[in-house]
Amino acid sequence: MSASSEKHIVIYGLLLVAATLAFYNPIVRNQFTDFDDSAYILKNPQIQGGLTWDTVKWSFTTFREGNWHPLTWLSHAVDYQLFRLNPVGHHYTNVLVHAGSALLLFLLLRRATGLAWPSLCVAALFALHPVNVESVAWAAERKNVLSMLFCLLALHAYDRYARTGGRYLYWLVAVLFALGLMAKPQIVTLPFVLLLWDYWPLQRIGTGLPVEASSAALTPRSFSSLVWEKMPLFVLAAADSVVTMLAQRAGNTVRTLSEVSVAARLESVFVSYVRYLGKAFWPTRLVPMYPRAANSLPGGQVASAVALLLLLSALVLRWRERRYLVAGWLWFLGTLVPMIGIVTVGEQALADRYGYLPFVGLFIAVVWMVEEVASERGIRSAWLAGSAVVVLIALGLLTYRQLGYWHDDEALWRHTLSVTEGNYMAHNNLAIALAKQGQSDEAVSEFRAATALHKYPPDQILSLAEYELRVGHPQEAIEACDSVVRNSAEAKVQAAAWSGVGQARLQLHQYDQAAEGYGKALLLSPENGTALTGSGVLAMRQGQSEVAVKELSHAVRIDPSDVNFLVLAEALRRAGRAAEAEAAFAQAQKISPDLRPAQSATGQLLSWAGLSAQ
Repeated sequence: MSASSEKHIVIYGLLLVAATLAFYNPIVRNQFTDFDDSAYILKNPQIQGGLTWDTVKWSFTTFREGNWHPLTWLSHAVDYQLFRLNPVGHHYTNVLVHAGSALLLFLLLRRATGLAWPSLCVAALFALHPVNVESVAWAAERKNVLSMLFCLLALHAYDRYARTGGRYLYWLVAVLFALGLMAKPQIVTLPFVLLLWDYWPLQRIGTGLPVEASSAALTPRSFSSLVWEKMPLFVLAAADSVVTMLAQRAGNTVRTLSEVSVAARLESVFVSYVRYLGKAFWPTRLVPMYPRAANSLPGGQVASAVALLLLLSALVLRWRERRYLVAGWLWFLGTLVPMIGIVTVGEQALADRYGYLPFVGLFIAVVWMVEEVASERGIRSAWLAGSAVVVLIALGLLTYRQLGYWHDDEALWRHTLSVTEGNYMAHNNLAIALAKQGQSDEAVSEFRAATALHKYPPDQILSLAEYELRVGHPQEAIEACDSVVRNSAEAKVQAAAWSGVGQARLQLHQYDQAAEGYGKALLLSPENGTALTGSGVLAMRQGQSEVAVKELSHAVRIDPSDVNFLVLAEALRRAGRAAEAEAAFAQAQKISPDLRPAQSATGQLLSWAGLSAQ
């Protein structure tokens, strides 16, 4: 390469990184989202321990969040050690990794094909396409950008190995592949991608001129020998797949056949492929959660999706002499297989983050096709470059706007609800965001919208009932608890529901019914702390101070909270046991040096029973 060419490559690379950082700049204003960020960073004591030996051991042995990705955990630990809970540092690390991957992709394609402009266009599409915002703007998706970085590094090492035959480079590929898998198993299809790389641009498969005829390492070889060459990588991929399945089962994230039938999965596969194509070419209405269809997809929609995929595959086969088309199309189809829904994980039908690696194949196919057609028809390079810049600026602006939706939880889920229908997860997450802001009435409305769309498990219905009680909606809490009693056969769950009924009846000053609810809860679970506290308060109301002390002493043994100790202190004072009351009050102070919130909650509980503190 001449000095002038090298200078141009450096300039192109700097422009690529600068454009990525510029269009992603709004991320510095974004907050964390309560959409896995809590589990990965905000409420993860191991991560908040920083990069210690204990954190390293935990990272390699945990299946937390249904994943085994030790490298991702360690990267979050490093970020916490550097930035604590300042979201800017966590977010910008993702941006830098994403920009680094874009630069690696450009340099890889430039070296493999010798063409700078098409390589730059593919890398810029990867850098600026708004479908990739989810992977970058979502702090918990560090695993996506990190695994992609190692995937591209492995491709670089493989490209050099194929040209030089250096065995150490092959083992470098294996090490980088393993590191990528330890960030996220989405790159498990890398051995398949390497076979495509052999087909194009290296042309090691079949007939055709090698990229560099002087290189013996690029002499065409049989397909079987190239597969055998990658056998250690296939073994590594298989081993990681087993670990991933174990982690997902441990996290209870894999949907069973009774939940999603084989027919529904196959229907979803074809339709999802077409939806991903749509997002690649018309990237609007992008959200973090696309709800799965409650019933079977319409037959016409499935048939149309199958027909389109067959048509595109036939066209690629028809033009197979353009190897980049075959390589790009199979890259897209093949790398999506682990995420396309054959093994169904989670609630989503598809996800923008799943396109992070597969869309590179589409970008390669489209850009090289445009380049070749333009060359054949004599279209001037200036027109071609101008059109590319316009497209990239448009995509960059869409990315800039999409980042705004990720500013905070409320913005994210309001946007999601504005462009999707029947999205119970969006209603639920918006409700949580509103509840944190103290917007109780709107939060309850969103919670109810979520429960109308989805059959929640009993423990989540009980959480809704508890929230209804906190915001002063006892009748709605009773309805939620009644549904749990009807639909759950588990004694502890039923006990929790009956104690909730007791609390709601107490708020309504229906004391006999409250006592009945507490009594049923204690029959099912004698260790139910809420029912014991409520029974103690009702005993105080009836002037049975010693009974109240007995019930409340039991309650603080089960749940030694500041409120329970304050209520016990009140019962002891009423029983004339002043010294013990002071001791209980002192215990409450040990738990919470600032007792004002607990005293307020205690006063409210007593007022529901028609009592006031003495």
